[in-house]
Amino acid sequence: MPLQQATLMRRYKRFLADIETPSGETFTIHCPNTGSMKNCWVENTPCWYSDSGNPKRKYRHTLEVTTTPEGALAGVNTGRANALVEEAITNGIITELQGYDELRREVRYGDENSRIDLLLSGPQGDCYVEVKNVTLAEGGRGLFPDAVSSRGAKHLRELQKLAGNGVRAVLFYCVQHTGIETVEAAREIDPEYAQTLDAAVAAGVEVIAYRASISAEEIVLAEAISFAK
Repeated sequence: MPLQQATLMRRYKRFLADIETPSGETFTIHCPNTGSMKNCWVENTPCWYSDSGNPKRKYRHTLEVTTTPEGALAGVNTGRANALVEEAITNGIITELQGYDELRREVRYGDENSRIDLLLSGPQGDCYVEVKNVTLAEGGRGLFPDAVSSRGAKHLRELQKLAGNGVRAVLFYCVQHTGIETVEAAREIDPEYAQTLDAAVAAGVEVIAYRASISAEEIVLAEAISFAK
């Protein structure tokens, strides 16, 4: 379903945003992003939102896309990331993850009570794919995380153990930001995450990054971009 355009007035209490529609109506919508959304939005700029159509929801509308200070578009609904990656795998867009017969979601694994976002299985063995949504940009550099993420470091440790045991383990950066050209760890924001990522890559964890094409009509992963170690 196409997204609806409005003006983003403010974001507050992490999960709420106030918008104004082209007709002048103002109301509060759900903001589905637990991060800081640093550099992702500016007051009184265009945004796009979805409508669940469910009148029983306290906030039936969801913020999906914002305009960055540089004028790029950012997909701020982190809940879309896994579906975007799954769709791109199914449609053959992510060439690095082709050739598997089965795809499962949210499978329990590891020593730290984790769930892998996507588990691919085939004759060549299993491939564990952990998906992270990237929206923080500094120039053309995409940075993750946008706030300290102990959960992100935990997932890296789990992937590192898999890779050490000879299992294919992939960290996938789903870049929902039209201005990002490369992705790297946000070392100044979360040094522990960056160090854990370095160790994971050294142990054999693969890092793949794809950037989304974002419009009111659709959001789809479209092209690979480079990971800067």
